[in-house]
Amino acid sequence: MSLLPRVLDVVGSSIEVDHLDGITLLGVRHFGLSRSSVLLKRSFDVAGATIGLVLLAPLFALIAVAIRLDLRGPVFFRQTRVGRDGDRFRIRKFRSMVSAAEEQKAGLRGDNEAAAGLFKIADDPRLTGVGCVLRRRSLDELPQLIDVLRGEMSLVVPRPLVGDEDEQILGMDRRRLQLTPGMTGHWQILGASRVPLAEMVKLDYLYVAGWSLWSDVKILLWTLPHVMARRGM
Repeated sequence: MSLLPRVLDVVGSSIEVDHLDGITLLGVRHFGLSRSSVLLKRSFDVAGATIGLVLLAPLFALIAVAIRLDLRGPVFFRQTRVGRDGDRFRIRKFRSMVSAAEEQKAGLRGDNEAAAGLFKIADDPRLTGVGCVLRRRSLDELPQLIDVLRGEMSLVVPRPLVGDEDEQILGMDRRRLQLTPGMTGHWQILGASRVPLAEMVKLDYLYVAGWSLWSDVKILLWTLPHVMARRGM
């Protein structure tokens, strides 16, 4: 698709400049990554997840012990999310909530603090003592490095949604499912509870249109200080 711009101030890797009979047009790139980009991104994911799991192994062990001392049951929590091409997979997290937390979700809808389409409560009553600490620094998300190695997730963008959130994304916006869902992205940096679902989809498109390996590195580098500042993931 090519557009006739009013002001030629939109320049970057996400557009292509065309010329037609002396008229300058801005071409919007086709959604998706090239085969070489997919291969490069996957190689980066595998390397990053492997290094992360090796370096964080002692922390994983400490968290697992803390959870078992605080709760009975499994260390990991598994939740069904919508992945690439609409395929369902079970995401991994460190367990941070009481049993039957999912069943209690419907009764807490009135306390939802997230932007339209998402669900998030800052002081969620379902959190355990250890869970509060894990959520505060997003440590509960670390087991998703295993999902990255399995190929079910990527390190960066787009967010894997639960079923009821995914059902709200319609039409061409569902192209986001052409990508492997990621652990972090622009929506975490901006604050997940403050970004409406519709805006998050737009961020996904802009990310893909201007993708580079350096953009993934920058997002990962930006994520850490925002997590430490308790802006949430």
